[in-house]
Amino acid sequence: MSRTTRIYLDNAATSFPKPVAVYTAIDTYNRKIGAPADRGTYHQAVEVHAMIQRCRKRASEILGAETTEQIVFTFNATDSLNLALHGIINPGDHVVTSVLEHNSIRRPLRELRERLHVEVTCIDADESGLVDANSIRAAIKPNTKLVALIHASNVTGTIQPIVDVGRIANESGALFLVDAAQTVGHVPINVRDLPVDLLACAGHKGLLGPLGTGLLYVRPGVEHRLKSFRQGGTGSQSEDDHQPEKLPEKYESGNHNVSALYGLEAGLAFLQERGIEWVHQHEQQLTAALLDGLEGISGLNILGPQSNDGRVGVVSIAVDGFEPQILATILDEQFGIQTRAGLHCAPGTHKCIGTLNSGGTVRFSPGAFNTREDIDATIHALQEITSSN
Repeated sequence: MSRTTRIYLDNAATSFPKPVAVYTAIDTYNRKIGAPADRGTYHQAVEVHAMIQRCRKRASEILGAETTEQIVFTFNATDSLNLALHGIINPGDHVVTSVLEHNSIRRPLRELRERLHVEVTCIDADESGLVDANSIRAAIKPNTKLVALIHASNVTGTIQPIVDVGRIANESGALFLVDAAQTVGHVPINVRDLPVDLLACAGHKGLLGPLGTGLLYVRPGVEHRLKSFRQGGTGSQSEDDHQPEKLPEKYESGNHNVSALYGLEAGLAFLQERGIEWVHQHEQQLTAALLDGLEGISGLNILGPQSNDGRVGVVSIAVDGFEPQILATILDEQFGIQTRAGLHCAPGTHKCIGTLNSGGTVRFSPGAFNTREDIDATIHALQEITSSN
């Protein structure tokens, strides 16, 4: 079979394609508006301010936030997580986390351990990539300041028990930070129904916005414990050299990535019109079909949950006789199927599932615009590849 089309199955990295309205909004801003946010009173600047307010309102509605001010704009999920980690943790604090975390949590915690002598306890997970909430309970100490946990693994798709973990953290007096990069926009989330103090996500993944956008939800009252990660101009209180304490300005120094926020606002509008539940069901159907088709392929191993329960649409595989990078290259060059191979910035997860020393996995992540035909083509391609080995 020769490559004829592009089948994009790397939505866990960034969603593609975006809704047409996202491209239109970015282009309109760049060509016709071009003003910064909250830096002027002329017509275009006022228009930008109104869009920022709409974008924040849409994000707060999708997440179920108490007010629009609880939504802080960042540049990606990593930026959001750094804001939370560096803003909460002080010298001598103790943090509980898991081996499953992305480097956007692992590396800031390493920095805090080395620079501030912060103590970190890393909880193990089982072979499917699932953390036991009771292990987190056992790890909490009197000086535990924060529990940080990924919501769904970016390698196996396993959804973690964040309700149980959050209650444990809250009962101990610790704050609970959730890395929701793989769940926001993919599954319905209402932060008011969850024991979550801080929730970080990207704007360019499930929320269908462009790269360069992210969100941090801050539960009311937590801002009094969360220091500002960076300081600078906010377009408000310019006569004072103190960083504003008011949300969201406390954490939004410097110019916004306005063109990207125009795109994000359009992506959020698309999701609100379609509904997160529609996206969730669509991706669940595609994932179920993918798992079902992969199961019968000789020499192919599915890593993580074997069923469609308790997971998001992220599926990792290993195929006997193929290094992950080689298999991904064959899929792309011969079949036009685009995936991600390697460790996915989460080496601890690969240690749990036994793929750390073999180069990781090949990861498939269908999104809102994939079709059943895409899944069928992927299964057929893997059948052809493995049968010729």
